[in-house]
Amino acid sequence: MFMNAKRNYFNFKKLILLVSTLAFLIIYSCKKEAGEGGTSTITGKIFCKDYNGTFTVLEEEYYIADYEVYLIYGSDISYSKRVRTCYNGIYEFKYLRPGKYRVYAFSKDSTLQTQNPLAIIKDIEIKKNRQTVEVPLITIFK
Repeated sequence: MFMNAKRNYFNFKKLILLVSTLAFLIIYSCKKEAGEGGTSTITGKIFCKDYNGTFTVLEEEYYIADYEVYLIYGSDISYSKRVRTCYNGIYEFKYLRPGKYRVYAFSKDSTLQTQNPLAIIKDIEIKKNRQTVEVPLITIFK
């Protein structure tokens, strides 16, 4: 009888350990990071200031069409998605989960310090599902 009680006790401990492990895995595997697969949207506009070659005369200002905009999910080190603006400068990233994102577009350097394009970056956060987050206006120089 003592052996049965001891065996039942060890089986009970194994059962508790198994249930605890499964609960831990279920809780942490359901937590989603920033990225695709959700119901939220990021939207914004790209505004262009078109200067002459020495950046002394502003020739034109407009919302730029067909311009590339990039999105980084969470702490990724490279862009995760790329879209182009519509005819009115609007861009949209759909089907995103809550999390932190980085939106950017490239611009000429208006200080003429470098010939390399500069990234104009906006950090934003989606806090809940079915949310549309509007990114502050990104102004680029051309």
